[in-house]
Amino acid sequence: MSATEIRKQFIKFFSEQHGHAEVPSSPVIPHNDPTLLFTNAGMNQFKDVFLGRGNRPYTRATDTQKCIRAGGKHNDLEDVGRDTYHHTFFEMLGNWSFGDYFKEDAIRWAWQLFTEVWGIDKSRLYVTVFAGDENDGLGPDIESENLWKELTDIDPTHITKWDKKDNFWEMGSTGPCGPCSEIHYDCTPGSDGGHLVNMDDPNVIELWNLVFIQYNRGDNGSLTELPNRHVDTGLGLERIVRVLQGKTSNYDTDLWTPIFEAIQKHTNSRAYGGALEDHIDIAYRVLADHVRCLVVAIADGGRLGPAGREYVLRRILRRGVRHAHQTLEVEGPLLCKLVPAVAETLGDAFPEINEQKQLIQHIIQDEEESFLKTLDRGIELFTKAASEGDGKIIDAKSAFTLHDTFGFPVDLTEVMAEELGMTVDRDGYEQLMDSARATSRATSAVDQKMQLPPEILGKLDSLSVLPTDDHKKYGRGISTAHVKAIWNGKELVGKADDSMVFGVILDRTPFYAEAGGQTGDIGNIVVEISPAHKRCQFQVSETHQYGNYILHIGTVLDGTLQCGDEVSATVNEKRRNAITSNHTCTHLLNHSLREVLQDEVQQRGSLVDGDKLRFDFSQSHAMTDAQIENVERLVDEKIKQDTIVDTQDVPLEQAQGIYGVRAVFGERYPDPVRVVSIGASVKDLLSDPSNKKWYGCSIEFCGGTHVKNCGEAQQFIILHEQALASGTRRIVAITGVPAQAAHKAGVSLLHQIEEATILDGEELCHTYDDLVRVVDELTLSQPTKHKAKQELSKLLVRVKQIQKESASSKKDVVLEQAREIAESSNNIVVAKIENADKDSIMVALDTVRSKRPDGAAMLFTSNEVDGKVIIVAGVSKHLITKGLKAGDWVREAAKICGGGGGGRPDTAQAGGKDPAKVGNAMEVATTFAREAIESD
Repeated sequence: MSATEIRKQFIKFFSEQHGHAEVPSSPVIPHNDPTLLFTNAGMNQFKDVFLGRGNRPYTRATDTQKCIRAGGKHNDLEDVGRDTYHHTFFEMLGNWSFGDYFKEDAIRWAWQLFTEVWGIDKSRLYVTVFAGDENDGLGPDIESENLWKELTDIDPTHITKWDKKDNFWEMGSTGPCGPCSEIHYDCTPGSDGGHLVNMDDPNVIELWNLVFIQYNRGDNGSLTELPNRHVDTGLGLERIVRVLQGKTSNYDTDLWTPIFEAIQKHTNSRAYGGALEDHIDIAYRVLADHVRCLVVAIADGGRLGPAGREYVLRRILRRGVRHAHQTLEVEGPLLCKLVPAVAETLGDAFPEINEQKQLIQHIIQDEEESFLKTLDRGIELFTKAASEGDGKIIDAKSAFTLHDTFGFPVDLTEVMAEELGMTVDRDGYEQLMDSARATSRATSAVDQKMQLPPEILGKLDSLSVLPTDDHKKYGRGISTAHVKAIWNGKELVGKADDSMVFGVILDRTPFYAEAGGQTGDIGNIVVEISPAHKRCQFQVSETHQYGNYILHIGTVLDGTLQCGDEVSATVNEKRRNAITSNHTCTHLLNHSLREVLQDEVQQRGSLVDGDKLRFDFSQSHAMTDAQIENVERLVDEKIKQDTIVDTQDVPLEQAQGIYGVRAVFGERYPDPVRVVSIGASVKDLLSDPSNKKWYGCSIEFCGGTHVKNCGEAQQFIILHEQALASGTRRIVAITGVPAQAAHKAGVSLLHQIEEATILDGEELCHTYDDLVRVVDELTLSQPTKHKAKQELSKLLVRVKQIQKESASSKKDVVLEQAREIAESSNNIVVAKIENADKDSIMVALDTVRSKRPDGAAMLFTSNEVDGKVIIVAGVSKHLITKGLKAGDWVREAAKICGGGGGGRPDTAQAGGKDPAKVGNAMEVATTFAREAIESD
């Protein structure tokens, strides 16, 4: 039975035989959960249900969930390649009950699937149950133990009890939790491995965990019974495939063999042998595992970068590249060539992989090529560090340099050290990293302080503070409200004054809280004694949502704000209007990019504030200026047509059926969902949802604020289009009055450049310099800026020719002056050269000195416009012996001109800042030279 068949059989068992809704896997990149690096368990997408904050239109569900454990609390990265069953990416088959069935059905169906459907040898199955915990006041899970004995024919001696560490599941320090019951499989030849259960031994592996969520852990650590009990189960696909295919290792199954074959094909290495200690076989396992992880993550919107989950993915890739390069001796990129093999094994279950295969290959190849540029030099540094010292430890500085300069993740350095029987000074390395982080850290302490933590959300609920009513956030004007709570960053307080930043919760608000890439509103919350007198004014600088509460963060400008106060809440309309304009144009941009760059464009993120809009999208290569101008034109057409923007809440399933609707991949949308349509009313969309003409409209799911008509946006200008990460581009744009100003500035600039083409000589040179400065200072569309620079580059050819001719002419004039000065009969010459520069005055000095080899000369030149003075001097050996040294000489003269300088006894130069003092300086220089010689 193939892995594909096993996966389908599991889903079919629960969906068709036991009434479970088949739900898709959530992405491994958690778009709505900042607490997670990656989706690492099947329950992640149902967390809101368990916490009582969400619901689903079903009470039973089944799925295969894509999971990554490579960083954070759940991290299997270090074990990959060294054993037969750890992976960075794996699939978790699961079945779920939300207040529906409980232990009895979960246990019965698990045993039925294992023994009746799949025919697994019962004598090799072991079950664990919770042994109880005195501290929590919980006895052993007798109920589960009895159900195993009553509902199944498992050998009772194969049921064992384990403590809280192994058999009690908790979501976190607080929240839903409960006992679990695990099914383990004995792989030993004699089926006698019962004593190895929960011993992390590869011969007895955990297959399926049945979690029974029936308690809630409070802030004080106590447990209370939940009103609704849930079931959360997880069965590792890679492990069950191994069992059903009769293999001794996960890596021996058909989930891996196509990837191993691709590795052998592209490296000309020997075939995979399965040995645990063999370096080549370890490299096979690492490469196959890591490329699966990268492919799935990138297909779900993940990218490789310098921080957070992006850096974890980069670490994974670089570990793979090192194995390919050092162990399998591959010169160029390899991982990108394995992508088709991954698509062969996973593409059927996760079609997004096949849809983005080319993009995934391009991103991985770019990253491989980038790391390969520094890999060899990094290996050289590592080899040097390993050969120095006591031969036992890689020093912290070398480990840090490998990370900081050559891109070696420290865990990769540790693996390389371990291969030599060495370790890394990890403590010293972390100290260096902490210093580096402290230098670059720019996180706002105030922002972190003002977040509402879960325990405060719970306290607000216990104080009967109702969720904030924010339905007026799409409207305009002043709203009357009451202050329900005040937060000072540490605790809830009764009042706010001007002593610090506070967060205020109202019963209702017109403020839009930051969400969906749109920044929150700013404005004022005012307590009025009368229309003419304010008792208190609270200035709102940020608005955020935590749980079901809207927190208005800001400062009291005057007076005191107290809980219970009746207030007037007013949004800053000017900024709100700019935000709504930018947000609507973000939708128009998204739609226009699809038209210009075709369907492969997918939104990767966005930011909308009062100054600009920022849009990240999937695209391998930079857009041309013609493409950018085309996008601008399409958006401006909608603006000029004053196209109506319509919004309506629609049942999610119905909304998803509208042809051409755009949604952010992996985003979880509410039900009903708000549909924002530009170009057609939502009513018309719903009356004929499959009509292909809707493809010409911008239709998105969005909870943000928008203009009513596109004409309010006035104009749209793209300022920048640039690379964000491999396979991801970023556009920054502006709308409204700033966009109009940028357009006018661009038209004016290009006109000025055109007029400059008829100029000549010094006038052209000065105008060119002014235009070069202006083009970098002005806010312009990217195509306009590029065009301006292209036209200026044409002018530069003429400017250089004029400057060359001018310099030659100036040089001739300077030399002529120098020849006249050289005719002087004085052995010491102090003179001024007109219109010289640094180079030509040195040539003049050489000319003068050549006429009097035993004398001395000092030349001055100045520029009244820039206020600079240049002084050069040369002294013969003969006069040096008499006491005159060039360095001392120019230094004295420069003092008079407000400058300084120096040099050797025979040649020196100096500068000054006051051209008006050159005459005085020349007199001082003449006197200084004569006195120096006469004193000899």
